[in-house]
Amino acid sequence: MCRSIRTLRHQDDPATTGEVEAAARQYVRKVSGFRQPSARNAEAFEAAIAEIAAASQRLILAVGGDVEPGPDRKPPSRPRVDDAHDRAHRLGRSHAHEPAGAASS
Repeated sequence: MCRSIRTLRHQDDPATTGEVEAAARQYVRKVSGFRQPSARNAEAFEAAIAEIAAASQRLILAVGGDVEPGPDRKPPSRPRVDDAHDRAHRLGRSHAHEPAGAASS
């Protein structure tokens, strides 16, 4: 889950408040173990997100980055295109490889 948190401090491109909040939400999800809190825990969940987002924004500013108001600019995810060879690799299945230099003409 936290692996999907993107680096928010870039030289030429300021982070947005939406991106900072999205990263904080991912962190709280990971730490709490809940994708979505129960009604009983919702207030604590949202408070933790707000505190982590504020701390993250302070850190970005302190290390020379910038944060501007705006939504999360996460690019839309691309669908995975798998051929049989890629699928075999992903699933750890044994399969044949062509010898190096034996490209088809």
